[in-house]
Amino acid sequence: MNPRTHFRLVVLYVLVGALLLVLIGRLWTLQVLEGQHYRDIAAQNRTRDIVVPAVRGMILDDRGRPLVRNTSALVVSVDRTTLSRQDDGGEAVLKRLASVLGIGQDEITKRIRLCAPDIKRPCWPGSPYQPIPVEDHVDPRRALQIMERQEDFPGVTAQVQAVRDYPEPEGAKPAQVLGYLQPVTQEELDKRTGLKVTGYSGVDLVGRAGLEAQYDAALRGEPGFRKVLVDSQGRVTGTAEEKAPVPGNHLVTSIDAGVQGAAEKALKGAIDAARKAGRPADSGAAVVMDVRNGRMVAMASHPTYDPAIWTGGISQEQYEALLGKKKGEPLISRVTQGQFAPGSTFKISSVSAAVRDGASLKGIYPCPGSYNVGNRAFSNFEGQALGPMTLHTALVKSCDTIFYRFAYQEWQRDGGMKPKKNPSDPMVKMAREYGFGSRTGIDLPSESDGRIPDRGWKRNFWEATKEANCKGAKEGYPQVAKTDPARAAYLKAIATENCTEGYVWRPGDAANFSVGQGDVLVTPLQLARAYAAVANGGRLVVPRLGVAVVRPDGTVVRGIQEPPAEKLPVDSKVLKYIRNALADVPKEGTAAGAFSGFDTKTVEVGGKTGTAEVYGKEDTSWFASFGPVKEPRFAVVAMVSQGGTGASTAAPIVRQIWEAMYGTKDRKPILRNGGLPSELPPLPGTGTAP
Repeated sequence: MNPRTHFRLVVLYVLVGALLLVLIGRLWTLQVLEGQHYRDIAAQNRTRDIVVPAVRGMILDDRGRPLVRNTSALVVSVDRTTLSRQDDGGEAVLKRLASVLGIGQDEITKRIRLCAPDIKRPCWPGSPYQPIPVEDHVDPRRALQIMERQEDFPGVTAQVQAVRDYPEPEGAKPAQVLGYLQPVTQEELDKRTGLKVTGYSGVDLVGRAGLEAQYDAALRGEPGFRKVLVDSQGRVTGTAEEKAPVPGNHLVTSIDAGVQGAAEKALKGAIDAARKAGRPADSGAAVVMDVRNGRMVAMASHPTYDPAIWTGGISQEQYEALLGKKKGEPLISRVTQGQFAPGSTFKISSVSAAVRDGASLKGIYPCPGSYNVGNRAFSNFEGQALGPMTLHTALVKSCDTIFYRFAYQEWQRDGGMKPKKNPSDPMVKMAREYGFGSRTGIDLPSESDGRIPDRGWKRNFWEATKEANCKGAKEGYPQVAKTDPARAAYLKAIATENCTEGYVWRPGDAANFSVGQGDVLVTPLQLARAYAAVANGGRLVVPRLGVAVVRPDGTVVRGIQEPPAEKLPVDSKVLKYIRNALADVPKEGTAAGAFSGFDTKTVEVGGKTGTAEVYGKEDTSWFASFGPVKEPRFAVVAMVSQGGTGASTAAPIVRQIWEAMYGTKDRKPILRNGGLPSELPPLPGTGTAP
């Protein structure tokens, strides 16, 4: 053999041997070292994990009546992942699906596209790996066509699922309190422990507002799973493993459906009446609180909406209506998020501050038609001069000039335009002690702070607006001047003052503060809490909606206790004095007309009207109350933005709520023996509910 040929054969043998050794080593690695890993992958190719959502718990009122429950519905869903694997991206499937469901293919395509800032609704805000519901409450015959011809509808499922239902017992529709559900996002799924969604799952929803969000963990339950065997075509051939879901718990609340329905009806009726009288009456709220423990009995907000609108997807028009000002932003709760000047209802705080600052409860004070604060005259309502009076009468008749005087004198003692290093600001401090300017701590995810302005706040506001004010002072307001020269001149004068010394706490700021005007803002819930503190002897209770979390079989998981109440630093004699004065307001004071003929033998009510002026708008109407006067049980507050005087719009709302709770000659009372249930109610579905 040629030596060269022999050498070539040796090299070839070595190369072949080396390749065989590499191949054997690789096979050993795959089968021994990494064998388990690839066996798992092979198994996964033959199985699919299906997440089985738990049935969400109900939200119940204080008597066990469902405010939110579940109903069964046939839901058709589309899996984007499966469609994307098809040659045409699933177009043929969607076309067949549209024909079966009787809706346009374009509409289905919109419903399964992912939401983005530039994508209008309908769209899918949840995880892209979850089946997306395209139609709920499907006709069973249509759903049967999909289930029987699964080979024509790969990636499409038709399943019976629990859908949220809102029964509206006693006409109660507390949409903002209840909140709503939305699909879980991929980010939320990634944070969850345990089994992850890999496709072919049910719809997983989470609370996005209200009680649905606050108590989401308790209501949602624990999802189960089913590991199914599939063939090469993705068809299910059997079940490998299964774990049943654990249903969510029920939430018992302190809301009473009867009182809630009555509050909503009274609020809407008053707003409709105000609009007929020519007032805008753009929004309102009504609140009922148990003064002893802060339990919320009713929380009505207007405008409102139907929370079922979120079920099965929402259009862009519907979504914008919920958030837009054109429809009054119905998604916002005016009870907890609405901020308004309180007007004279704020005087309970100002009286407390004046007495602590040295004013006598037995004193006689002049009530002229106007009072000069600095170089400006501040007037009573319609300029009425009521003569000398006690603080009792000042509250009953709502004399503003007495409070202007208190505020101006306090301002002067603090140094006036050149304040002391540590000014006392008694009215500001007292307002904060009443809970104004901070959240109440109610068990809801969104709540506004309100606003209690002081010297520090005014400087910060001046710094934030100085540039705009100085521009207005220099250039004026030419656009406004074209239609309203007088207003343009006024705006320029204000801008000039704010530009140069807008940080100064002026005597007018102090005067406005004393009667709940100027820059003071409160929420209806804060005001109800303050009046509850006056009624219960000085305990600043923390509002609570949740009473207990209860299993579907009726056993209690946990009671929800109200946090301890803070002590209001106001002498008990002062609080009693205020209560006695407020008791006369519906009898002979500013609310006498609204309460004419009211049955005080059934329930005696004390309260205070408030008419808050708002620049460029109609007055905000308020009435805050408590009762029964001798043994206070409830605080009831109503507010209507741009509703006129407190006596004309808000006071009649409060009267109707009291009459609904305690009854009239022609109407049975909602309350039983003047109270609400003190024990947990029987639950629907346990065999004990009425």
